[in-house]
Amino acid sequence: MIPYGLGLGAFLGALTQLTPLAFLGLLGGLWLPQRARWLGLAAYLLVVLHLGVIKDPWASQIGQWVRLEGTLREGFLHTPQGRIYVRYFPRLQEGTYVLEGHLLRPQGQRNPGGFDQQTWLRGLGVTAVLQVRQVVRFEPPAGDARQWFREQLVAGLSPSAAALAVAMTLGERRDLGETYGEFQRAGLAHALALSGLNVAILAGFFVLLLYRLGHWRYLVTLGILLLYLLLVGPEPSLVRAVIMGGLVLLGLFLGKGKVVVLPALSLALFIHLLLEPHALFSLSAQLSYLAVLGMALVLPKLPRLEGWKNWVWASVSVTFAAQLFILPLLLHHFHQLPLVSPVSNLLVLPMLNLLVPLGFMKLLLGGFLAWPVEWLSQLTLGLVGWLSAGPQLRWGEISAVGFALYFLGILPLLAALYGRMRWLTAGVFSATTMLASLLPQTAQRAELWQLDVGQGDATLVRLPGRVEILVDGGRDWAYPRLESALRALGVDDLDLVIATHPDGDHIQALPWVMQNFLVGTLVTGPRVPGDELDDALHRAARRQKVRVLLARAGTELEIAGARLRFLGPLGSETEDNDRSLVFVLEYGGRKALFTGDAPTASEALWKAEKVDILKVGHHGSDTSTSTQLLQNFQPRMALIGVGNNPYGHPTRSVLERLQQHGVEIRRTDLEGAIRVVLR
Repeated sequence: MIPYGLGLGAFLGALTQLTPLAFLGLLGGLWLPQRARWLGLAAYLLVVLHLGVIKDPWASQIGQWVRLEGTLREGFLHTPQGRIYVRYFPRLQEGTYVLEGHLLRPQGQRNPGGFDQQTWLRGLGVTAVLQVRQVVRFEPPAGDARQWFREQLVAGLSPSAAALAVAMTLGERRDLGETYGEFQRAGLAHALALSGLNVAILAGFFVLLLYRLGHWRYLVTLGILLLYLLLVGPEPSLVRAVIMGGLVLLGLFLGKGKVVVLPALSLALFIHLLLEPHALFSLSAQLSYLAVLGMALVLPKLPRLEGWKNWVWASVSVTFAAQLFILPLLLHHFHQLPLVSPVSNLLVLPMLNLLVPLGFMKLLLGGFLAWPVEWLSQLTLGLVGWLSAGPQLRWGEISAVGFALYFLGILPLLAALYGRMRWLTAGVFSATTMLASLLPQTAQRAELWQLDVGQGDATLVRLPGRVEILVDGGRDWAYPRLESALRALGVDDLDLVIATHPDGDHIQALPWVMQNFLVGTLVTGPRVPGDELDDALHRAARRQKVRVLLARAGTELEIAGARLRFLGPLGSETEDNDRSLVFVLEYGGRKALFTGDAPTASEALWKAEKVDILKVGHHGSDTSTSTQLLQNFQPRMALIGVGNNPYGHPTRSVLERLQQHGVEIRRTDLEGAIRVVLR
């Protein structure tokens, strides 16, 4: 029981980074024997003390212009003061640098489903970002062991095969490109993480190779594992695997025989969090530990079959057990679950089991093994590409309550698996939690999301009954963040897509939206003959068989209790911005005015009425949002879709006018995505 006490204590100690009430979890250790309880308390105190002595090396320089010198590797600058993430476009190649720029805190999540840089870097123990403005000096990297091994590994391989070999052997995934997305959609992203597979193959190879050393070969192999960890870097899943592999090797060296997985996992958690308490925030670490936990709890209780059936059953059961505890994390962060995952693991993992040892051998033999590695890599990539087109289970972000209900739902099933509860009773409890998780769907609120797509516009209106309206979509480069936001919000189809006018920062991403989401109706203004963006939009609608409605002043639409009244354009306008679709959306007694990029001359033509929300025109440009508009419509809140730009948007004069009229100002460049409840 001692390993469980140590693991629990270390976990609760690391959890104090989130809440000081984490110590209350120590009450959960009362069921442990006295010695395990005291050791658990000691582990808790050790981790808390470690956290107390960790200092942020950059705290006093945040917001300042700095000049830093260090070695750049994998996007991080290693300096005498500490490690820092480097933001620069195009990406800097590895080497020794002197860099100047602003020192900033990492950004949090700016959209639903968006990349949370702050949490990612926190999981790596990095607290600051260098926004590089000037590269003062650069020196190419001097030859080192890692570079030599990398050159050996890629010798004689095509770029795609080299990228896969480097990812599988050295953990560098930056050159995979779209291949990484294909592995994700095939349910094989876990295979690209350096973890138990790599450690088991490497350890097994050297244990056999060093057979003549007797039981000392286990210690030598442990040393080799530590050197491998030093070579590729402390990736959380690899740290977990090396610690557990080290415990196994120590057990063999001491003649203790087989190591039980659950106690070894608990000890690995204790050691890992004692050394790196910040690993608690690493998604890689969370997935790694929970996957092993699922396999350790479930697999020993499953029946074994005979012959080839057992091989198939083993692959399916391992996939199921590994995903049992990580399923909500996968859905929450990636918003999809490949339904072909069991088949993918059955077909692809055997090839990766060959590719990994070949990669290790190629580190030493170089081009000698190029042909088999190339052939096996291309076969793997082709199969993964084919499997990635399989069906996906789509899901939005999961709340804390949703996570709690999921784990409450699987606990009775685990109890039944261990004979502590009847299967019928367990099924009733699990079904109850499932029904409870569906209750929020019955009380869906009407809401408006102003999404952060940089210098552009994208607004999502959500109405009860899962009715969704998307107004504009931003530029094509911002489409990935738009799609992530829509997926995270649980959107899989759009009833209306409204394209206010053919400017790139408003509609360039909409053809992608129609390609990847089921769209009911596309609403646009009058056609603009010869306009490239307008033509591309309508071609995409025809290709996806989307109904098109041309709207103008006087057009009215009703959908799910909401009413859309269009105030412009009149149809005779000649300038792009003048042709903007302008409409009032009314729902539940609240009104929102959408103005596109309409100029002040157009604003003067709209019939006055009081509204609650103003979607500020032209990203806060001086050409829109006149005093007359604010007097005529008297909005209480103004939403501004804007990003870093050279135009000075939103301008000071527009902000001052809004303030003078007592309007609450909300900006995506300052807040990220903005949610407004309509009712």
